[in-house]
Amino acid sequence: MTMRSTVHGPETRQHPEVQPDLPARSRGVIALVEENCTVCMLCARECPDWCVYIDSHKETLPAPEGGRPRARNVLDRFAIDFSLCMYCGICIEVCPFDALFWSPEVEYAEYDIRDLLHEKDRLGEWAATVPPPPAHEAGAEPPTELSAGSRPAPAGRTARVRPPGASASVPERENTRENTRPAAEPPQAEESRPRREPPRAMRDIRSIRPPGSLPRKSASPPERKDGPEEAR
Repeated sequence: MTMRSTVHGPETRQHPEVQPDLPARSRGVIALVEENCTVCMLCARECPDWCVYIDSHKETLPAPEGGRPRARNVLDRFAIDFSLCMYCGICIEVCPFDALFWSPEVEYAEYDIRDLLHEKDRLGEWAATVPPPPAHEAGAEPPTELSAGSRPAPAGRTARVRPPGASASVPERENTRENTRPAAEPPQAEESRPRREPPRAMRDIRSIRPPGSLPRKSASPPERKDGPEEAR
């Protein structure tokens, strides 16, 4: 190790004059595309550090001809406190409208920790440094959006040709399974079904023992069981 460093010398990067060679998808800073944000608040709710701050208000759009006015959310503030952010990327993953992206920008250090709270204007400037997505590998499957748009119609159903002179008032069944359904079973005869007996009426407890009366004692003495006599 010592001989190698003696021959080759130290490898020093003259930063910031020489920029570092970072990977294309480095997690440097979070960039915002304000036009895509719909103020759904998913990123703020899912953030484990609660470092995303969003403020908005509702605006009523004029109604088109024959329609009703619509209300939409207008973004007033979008800020991220990078002194609390742990760069987990959950806010970027849960965004359904692609408003947040990773940027390889790393030069946003500040002398005061309170200055690491960046508003939407600064986050929007970092959106220009977001690299384009990498190209697909050779022989890889095309995206589902492209394959779904170019998929041919299913060939299972064929259009039925109506013979000339046939009445058009009778609806034609496109599905042939409806024509091959088994016939419904005939209803069972009432005699074969077991009859249910009506519920018995409950006896009144007062007819067994009137209120305030005690049970009668039996006149005969209780019977003794044969056994050994008790010791005196």
